[in-house]
Amino acid sequence: MSTRLVLVSDTHVPDRARRIPDALWRELEAADVVVHAGDWTAPAVLDELESRVHTLVGVCGNNDGPELRERLPTIATADLDGVRVAVVHETGPAAGREERCAARFLEADVLVFGHSHIPWDTTAPGGLRLLNPGSPTDRRRQPVCTLMRVVLDGGHVRDVELVDLGSGR
Repeated sequence: MSTRLVLVSDTHVPDRARRIPDALWRELEAADVVVHAGDWTAPAVLDELESRVHTLVGVCGNNDGPELRERLPTIATADLDGVRVAVVHETGPAAGREERCAARFLEADVLVFGHSHIPWDTTAPGGLRLLNPGSPTDRRRQPVCTLMRVVLDGGHVRDVELVDLGSGR
């Protein structure tokens, strides 16, 4: 049996988007696990996600205030269907990211991160998979808002899909 993940980051509600779009809610509610890599900006978004999704793994980001920082770690880890997942908001500059993260997250199979709003899918030497879903609400210089769907099966990442949510908020 496989596990369906939805990866999001940088929702920035209500600072850059008034609310979570309906299309995003449909994705989140259909997932077995939602992973949020920080920059929620409002505790109400965390509250609503906790009440509407099956399982939530999340971290705080650099734009999250004291209440979110009290409720969320800066690094989260979870064993999901035999895959060791780590979550962090920032990983630093793109140059050297794979090597730096592989050295920092020695026990992880997958590292989910955010901050840049730029989708990212690479594999570091040694096999660490690095995934940034972009932002589902604040595309910045990207052509569209995005999230990632990931399927885990028997201890392996079987599928990673970048999902286009359109250019609107």
